[in-house]
Amino acid sequence: MSALTTPPAPAPAQEPGRLSPILQRLSLHLDTLPTAAAVVIFVGMIIYGEAAYGQIVQFNTLSNLLINNAHLIILAVGLTFVILTGGIDLSVGAVIAFSSVAGVLLINAGWDPWVATVLMILIGTVFGAISGVLIQYFHVQPFIATLAMMFLGRGLASMLSTVPERLADDSALRTLGTQIKVVDGPKVNDIVITPGVLIAVVVVAIAFFVLHRTRTGRTVYAIGGSEQSAALMGLPVAATKMWVYVISGTLSGLAAVVYTARLGSAQNITGIGWELDAIAAAVIGGTLLTGGAGFVLGSVVGALVLGLMNVLITRDGGIPPEATTIITGGILLVFVLLQRAVLARRRE
Repeated sequence: MSALTTPPAPAPAQEPGRLSPILQRLSLHLDTLPTAAAVVIFVGMIIYGEAAYGQIVQFNTLSNLLINNAHLIILAVGLTFVILTGGIDLSVGAVIAFSSVAGVLLINAGWDPWVATVLMILIGTVFGAISGVLIQYFHVQPFIATLAMMFLGRGLASMLSTVPERLADDSALRTLGTQIKVVDGPKVNDIVITPGVLIAVVVVAIAFFVLHRTRTGRTVYAIGGSEQSAALMGLPVAATKMWVYVISGTLSGLAAVVYTARLGSAQNITGIGWELDAIAAAVIGGTLLTGGAGFVLGSVVGALVLGLMNVLITRDGGIPPEATTIITGGILLVFVLLQRAVLARRRE
């Protein structure tokens, strides 16, 4: 008899629609995709700038990027809290104008600079608290409530002064804008920071801890995911929504302090459009406009992307400054479409 041979077992058929390991990992981390894209764009802009213009990958360029955008980073952190809950805050630029003009006038009138600084921050806190009350207890839409506060802040700033108000060169507030050399490089290629940059770093660190290590942070994400579900779970929805606008307003006042200390002056037209820059920074950094997903560090990357874009446009010389808003709008549109794709994938 001839030996019977067992035919080889057929290979298991691959499940239809089964994802490759890479795609499986991406599907598990869809929320990080916009943030990763922002990092890639930032690195790509650095490479392009170095190749096209040179002297981009230098200590002094990166130091100036942080110094000039410390106030935007602070604003973006505040907007991250608000947008994570599905809200919006259009008042931050006007708050900066009113707070900075009020602070400079008080200092020039003889007030203690540090008392005036605290008052500048508290002005932002009051604006944020009013927005929170309107939204949470009077059920005004966040867009309308913060738009009203924007007009109020801009009007109050114009009532105080319509001309630039300048701090004295020896004012104590200006010490927050004093450059501190950390590393003495060749020629002017130094690592330089200011107390304003350190304040921005502390704000980012605290915000990261609050959002990712505290019950308040988990509630913020839960509200953005589904406010009704968060309320059914017994989470403090009303208090948390109040707090996010208070945080945004307070950080707007702090951003006014940092910006005024660096520039040494204030004006009623300061901050026009900055609320859109801060929103763009948060969205580019991966915070979903619908709420529920986003990262503080992503918003920092988004702010640096906008800052580096301004540097590259200045270095080019052939691109009009007005094109900055067009390019920002284009980048923002790309990230909004990317967010839509992420949301569609999450529903699947």
